[in-house]
Amino acid sequence: MKTGWVLVRHDALIPSEYSRAVPLPIRAVGGLSRIFAIRKRSENPGQRFANALEKLGPAYIKFGQILSTRGDMLDPVFVEGLSRLKDKVPPFAQDKAEAMLALEWGGPWSTKLTSLSAPIAAASVAQVHKGVMPDGRVVAVKILRPNIQKRMRADMDVLAMVAGLAETFVPDTKRLGPKKFVETADRAVMLELDLRLEAAAASELSEPGVETGLYSVPEIHWDLGGKNVLVTDWIDGMAVSDPNILTDPHFNCAEIARKVMQSFLSCSFDYGVFHADMHEGNMIVTQDGTLWLIDFGILGRLSPKEQRFHAEILYGFLKRDYRRIAEIHFEAGYVPAHHGIEDFASALRSVGEPIFGKSAQNVAMTRVLLQLFEITEIFDMEMQPQLIMLQKTMMQTEGVCRRLDPNFDMWEISRPIVEASMRRELGVEGRLNDFLDNIDRARRTLERLPDATENIATLAKAWVDGDIDLSRQAVPTELSTHDSRRQNKVPLWKGFAWAGFGAVITLGSVWTISNF
Repeated sequence: MKTGWVLVRHDALIPSEYSRAVPLPIRAVGGLSRIFAIRKRSENPGQRFANALEKLGPAYIKFGQILSTRGDMLDPVFVEGLSRLKDKVPPFAQDKAEAMLALEWGGPWSTKLTSLSAPIAAASVAQVHKGVMPDGRVVAVKILRPNIQKRMRADMDVLAMVAGLAETFVPDTKRLGPKKFVETADRAVMLELDLRLEAAAASELSEPGVETGLYSVPEIHWDLGGKNVLVTDWIDGMAVSDPNILTDPHFNCAEIARKVMQSFLSCSFDYGVFHADMHEGNMIVTQDGTLWLIDFGILGRLSPKEQRFHAEILYGFLKRDYRRIAEIHFEAGYVPAHHGIEDFASALRSVGEPIFGKSAQNVAMTRVLLQLFEITEIFDMEMQPQLIMLQKTMMQTEGVCRRLDPNFDMWEISRPIVEASMRRELGVEGRLNDFLDNIDRARRTLERLPDATENIATLAKAWVDGDIDLSRQAVPTELSTHDSRRQNKVPLWKGFAWAGFGAVITLGSVWTISNF
């Protein structure tokens, strides 16, 4: 109810600028809702939507940050209005920030710093101040918002409820796993609220940055950090979110886009760990062209098998080997076995061929994503929870690169990273590593064999002695099934109530994604 009301008040549920793009009944609902809208509101529909998201809470702001990277898919005017969610969310008061520092450091901030500025940048869960240490080093002091854990918990509970409603009353959504999606996002977001873990993530990701030379990570001041405070070196440069970066002659936007995409691909496929919040507000470029990544609250990970699968899928697209891509999907279990490999390969060809080798400005990503969505439905493909962060971040990263470089060519930029990964994975080094891994697995199996044999013998003796009954009749399946159904049963009146509530909440978001 609160979500629907806030969207209505900001004319963000069904913005007047786009009302003609929706069916007449929904247009009528939008017209009625505007009776209650705030007067003298912003002329930009994206800014009104951003205002509503700020009012609703940090989880909603993160949703807006993702949308703000896709100027190629949404109305550019709308995206421009959303862009301030990246690092220009209204900050909390200076005295509250100083109180949190005193609580973390056991005394006033002046015992650790010689100066502390007002907030320089603020986002959904924290804000950043500029400080100076006694030795003259300039640092960035990141402070969590007061009571952010409680607010984020409330937001995620609402999202979990809506996901449950969607699976209950819209069965087709089960394939997309909205509940699993929210569970994965919940874990990632709640980890973001401990800045000690962010410091560890920054330290971990600094290693691939040094080895690849594609990006850098500010040095962490561990002695000044804590659960609610993170202190790093200050980086003087221009945020990639700053519109001036597109026109400033000091910055080569095409080169920045290359580094952004290659750093993401290299971390994902070569190291199995990647920055999972790659919007422009988390990137800074210095005058010498160095790309600095900041804000490591959300970290994504891939297992060695997932690294290989996805590098090989992208390699297959580079080689236009659609049958091999299809085989990989079947080997990974992404496509049910009752479908045919050739049919799936043909469907992939219909996606890959029209966009192969084309620059960003010549590819309509909305159509591509809709076609991919249709293919996943035809072939009964389910959402893979372990890959949600990868898919979301890849979408964010490509959106950033398209904004920086309208001629961005995903294929050519990814080629050197993917080909190097394939040489390593499928070459002599990869095969040798596979062989050694198999030997190690065999060793561990042999180590467990005596215990397993003893357990089987004990179980067999107990069965012979009549101590246990392994017959089918001994398992009360009907009773357990009846009990589980009774526990999961929802009263009819509650079902209709939740369905109506869910419709109000999701109407604006569903329309936004499907019609811009």
